[in-house]
Amino acid sequence: MEYVTRIVIIGGGPGGYEAALVAAQLGAEVTVVDCDGLGGASVLTDCVPSKTLIATAEVMTTFDSSYEELGIIVADDTPPLEQAARVVGVDLGKVNRRVKRLALAQSHDITASVTRAGARVLRGRGRLEGMQALDGSRKVVVRAADGSEETLVADAVLIATGGHPRELPDAQPDGERILNWTQVYDLTELPEELIVVGSGVTGAEFAGAYQALGSKVTLVSSRDRVLPGEDPDAAAVLEDVFRRRGMNVMGRTRAQSAKRVGDRVEVMLADGRVISGSHCLMAVGAIPNSAGMGLEEAGVKLRESGHIWTDKVSRTSAPGVYAAGDVTGVFALASVAAMQGRIAMYHFLGDAVAPLNLKTVSSNVFTDPEIATVGYSQADVDGGKIDARVVKLPLLRNPRAKMQGIRDGFVKIFCRPGTGIVVGGVVVSPRASELIHPISIAVDNNLTVEQIANAFTVYPSLSGSIAEVARQLHTRKETGGA
Repeated sequence: MEYVTRIVIIGGGPGGYEAALVAAQLGAEVTVVDCDGLGGASVLTDCVPSKTLIATAEVMTTFDSSYEELGIIVADDTPPLEQAARVVGVDLGKVNRRVKRLALAQSHDITASVTRAGARVLRGRGRLEGMQALDGSRKVVVRAADGSEETLVADAVLIATGGHPRELPDAQPDGERILNWTQVYDLTELPEELIVVGSGVTGAEFAGAYQALGSKVTLVSSRDRVLPGEDPDAAAVLEDVFRRRGMNVMGRTRAQSAKRVGDRVEVMLADGRVISGSHCLMAVGAIPNSAGMGLEEAGVKLRESGHIWTDKVSRTSAPGVYAAGDVTGVFALASVAAMQGRIAMYHFLGDAVAPLNLKTVSSNVFTDPEIATVGYSQADVDGGKIDARVVKLPLLRNPRAKMQGIRDGFVKIFCRPGTGIVVGGVVVSPRASELIHPISIAVDNNLTVEQIANAFTVYPSLSGSIAEVARQLHTRKETGGA
């Protein structure tokens, strides 16, 4: 009888379900242990729901910011003295019902794909039991919601348990007025005055979305600018847009506590000031779901932050145990989690595999405008990590942008001096997540600015700015310019 490799995957998010598909296709016996529903936080409470909400906000922003410039007249019965009033509103209850419906549908589709591939899905919480056995196998104990337990024997285990919202001791979410990002989809009415604590990607995305939907938003940032981890030019554009649209952006301000006062929320700042709003969204980072799983007892090394240490093929310090996704702290992106999961299975099952290369990862901040990046960054160039030339071209010069009333944004490309090989790029624009792809292809395949410059682009198009930046970099190479 032919031996079948047994794979147990703990966690059904992108890292877990993508690994399950690969392992099943390669002939392994696969069990996915999951407690919330396949798709994980990415599908159920994070990426899919937030981007669905943002899609509605994007329509609102486009309408509000462009319709007058484009010559569109909206006829309604608003009294003449109030003609400047908002003529488009939103039913947040209806929006959130759609958000939840789409998230559940996506989760069901993923479950169907995984089971159709031949994997077993087991509902419960999994933990490693002891060290590796003499035959190289591992034990995983699965505890169901009713308290019953089942022990699985695996030749390899993948930990893909993700993370959960970090909470401040004096700002505990109550799900009604003080919220984390998993709880906002239970709101039935639009927050009148929303305080967003945290100006990273999550905070900036929700702040921009709710501002567009009609909330009066205050964004509390402990750093000197919004999106401190992103390209500084891009962050500056976004912060300027936020302020111009009426958002109160409070930089270099740390929140100490948040408490309910009747139907209001008061946020105490470190400098003693108190700001008040109808709701408060806490977006102060995430904590990996690595506790209570028997990891260290099984020989899995954890970082001080609680993240699981992995190498570039997703191996942990424990033989036969791999890890993928947010629980590793590598890049909190669904695409990276999925790649880590796939790499883990390819590696263990003996298929050809390339180690994870983070310098080819493209990412996007779903604000308006969006911020998309790939490869080496401005910080890498300024810090001397790589010698590169850079050209930035504002979208204001682009004919398609002018036609569509797009005023904010730019394209920036980094290339190596001498060879002209593209090593990174930034796009700030509506649908930047789509426009970054040609730059991502260039970075991944070591293409040169000459090759990008010589490829045809549609006229007029926003992508024409990518070719124009490449032409400028190529010309400066030939003339010896910076």
